[in-house]
Amino acid sequence: MATTLNLASFPSPPQGVWHLGPIPIRAYALCIIVGIIVAIVWGEKRFQARGGQKGFITDLAVWAVPFGLVGGRLYHLATDWRTYFGPGGNPIGALEVWNGGLGIWGAIALGGVGALIGARRRGIPLPAVADAIAPGIVLAQAIGRLGNYFNQELYGRVTDVPWALEIFNRVDPATGVADPINGVAQGPATELVHPTFLYELLWNIGVALLVVWADKRFKLGHGRAFALYVAAYTAGRFWIELMRDDTATLVFGVRVNVWVAALVFIGAVVYMIVARKRGPREDLVAIREAREEGLTGAAASAVDSDAAEADAVEGSEDAEPSEKAVDEGPASTDEAEADKAADEKTRVEEAAERKS
Repeated sequence: MATTLNLASFPSPPQGVWHLGPIPIRAYALCIIVGIIVAIVWGEKRFQARGGQKGFITDLAVWAVPFGLVGGRLYHLATDWRTYFGPGGNPIGALEVWNGGLGIWGAIALGGVGALIGARRRGIPLPAVADAIAPGIVLAQAIGRLGNYFNQELYGRVTDVPWALEIFNRVDPATGVADPINGVAQGPATELVHPTFLYELLWNIGVALLVVWADKRFKLGHGRAFALYVAAYTAGRFWIELMRDDTATLVFGVRVNVWVAALVFIGAVVYMIVARKRGPREDLVAIREAREEGLTGAAASAVDSDAAEADAVEGSEDAEPSEKAVDEGPASTDEAEADKAADEKTRVEEAAERKS
């Protein structure tokens, strides 16, 4: 029966971690890194094509990427806290990001905070930046889903479709102890499941193409391209999440990510409608020139201010001798008159002596 099933399916990778001497090479981490690089490179090209400055997206990534990684991990821990802090949990595992577990919702939210900080430091509106990087972000998510494939995680319910995914038991070859993340596959497939990682990967590629097309066709601006990405992604995540069968936090009997996808979808659609009233796409060239002129004007004002202060100081120094002369003028006159009176008195006394 297993052989028959295998003819209508494809296998998971036998392992997701390889060792280069003592150094572990993790497929999940590599996929995340490649995804980030692709997002930055593509985002740079799109931002420059819209009139933005070269290198800006790379500089922005210094803020956005660390914030995003922390946000993604925090969201994962918040929605799957029992794995780490529940009965029999492993609290230290909360720090082991390399073993998987990054929630896209938290990554986008906190990554957006980092991007906002970086954009404000350069005087660029965040919505304009978000529109430029939107396709790159969703393509990075697609690449990241390959990491889930190598980790043999986030798959769906049991199925008999021809493209079913084969799941294997992975164990530590040295000890024989089960190790789903770091172990190596042993024995035949234990079950066939929906490859939900593949569904989302393909959906994300479609979303990236949709955003690129719509952006060119409608000249989207003020964050509408980013909102389109969010709406399209969450629409797919909604039905894909319903196919998953792994342990997850439930809200009213429904996986928490289903609720989040629905709410974020509504928010993105509302934003797209409201943002239409903000007019045409931002002119990044004009924004940059205005900022440069503002900085130049501020610098010139500072120079003029310094010059005025220097002139004032120099003028006050030049004025000191005159003021001193004015102050000393009356005193000098009085002294001269006193001397004259003394001389007159002396002459009178001398005349009186001669008469006597």
